[in-house]
Amino acid sequence: MATQGQVITCKAAVAWEPNKPLVIEDVQVAPPQAGEVRVKILFTALCHTDAYTWSGKDPEGLFPCILGHEAAGIVESVGEGVTEVHPGDHVIPCYQAECKECKFCKSGKTNLCGKVRVATGAGVMLSDRKSRFSINGKPIYHFMGTSTFSQYSVVHDVSVAKIDPKAPLEKVCLLGCGVPTGLGAVWNTAKVEKGSIVAIFGLGTVGLAVAEGAKTAGASRIIGIDIDNKKFDIAKNFGVTEFVNPKDHDKPIQQVLVDLTDGGVDYSFECIGNVSVMRAALECCHKGWGTSVIVGVAASGQEISTRPFQLVTGRVWKGTAFGGFKSRSQVPWLVDKYMKKEIKVDEYITHNLTLEAINDAFHLMHEGDCLRCVLDMHA
Repeated sequence: MATQGQVITCKAAVAWEPNKPLVIEDVQVAPPQAGEVRVKILFTALCHTDAYTWSGKDPEGLFPCILGHEAAGIVESVGEGVTEVHPGDHVIPCYQAECKECKFCKSGKTNLCGKVRVATGAGVMLSDRKSRFSINGKPIYHFMGTSTFSQYSVVHDVSVAKIDPKAPLEKVCLLGCGVPTGLGAVWNTAKVEKGSIVAIFGLGTVGLAVAEGAKTAGASRIIGIDIDNKKFDIAKNFGVTEFVNPKDHDKPIQQVLVDLTDGGVDYSFECIGNVSVMRAALECCHKGWGTSVIVGVAASGQEISTRPFQLVTGRVWKGTAFGGFKSRSQVPWLVDKYMKKEIKVDEYITHNLTLEAINDAFHLMHEGDCLRCVLDMHA
């Protein structure tokens, strides 16, 4: 492409400081260096993790920065030594890297990758510990190694998944975070079996993806727990069979669920990020074998608690990141499953806006009627 090796000036939504509206700015995006890829971001969705960092509660949050991590686009150019993607390839940037060489990647036990984490956690690129974004010479930090609220972004080559060029990018951008997190929590982390009873706390995008995953796995009962009754009608379409609103009960929610299920559920999933709900999710599990998976991200410094006897008597407490999926290897597989209509994606998209309307999009996300809002980055 004509822009190869050149600095590109484009529009991006910049978070100058916590809790202040994002500002659409002209940003300079430097060419990719060794091991890096510059991507033209075509569509990006909003996720609660973006809002969490923007709120100032994230200890790794750095300002000014360009947020965004659930997106799809086309490779514009690649740096030295990059062989697995080429200009013109359709890609999904992945905040969960996969280098295939580090201790984590080689372990066969986790989807976590250690190669670029030290840089992405500090808002910079690995090769020189610098940012590729700037405004009039002032560096702007990267976010989660993706920064998709920019029309162009530079990512590490280990953080980009090449996908089927026939897949609609305005839909499959969702496969960069929320949907795989929910599906994978069920399929990879919990390994839910046919006939299981499942409880899901929080019926946002991730919770609904858990429901879809549980339905696919053959769960016999899928109980959705949320304090918003409006969520149940939507949740039924994703596989939820019963709905419980904790506000309708005087007893603790874990006791309500134990009573409803003859001793407790086989699997529970906390998709909110609330440590008291995490406790309830564990304690509603069946003695002897119940497993609870923490999916939601709690605020920094918060701690979980329960009585040790809950674990001594056979319950298991575990967590998941990106649903245990290996990003570069398995995101293309998820895209293929979508193309074969084996998983839902379109159904999570409730709103479509432009980059200019990004602050409105965040308001929508917090109002409860919005699952995923997708921004057209070049409209």
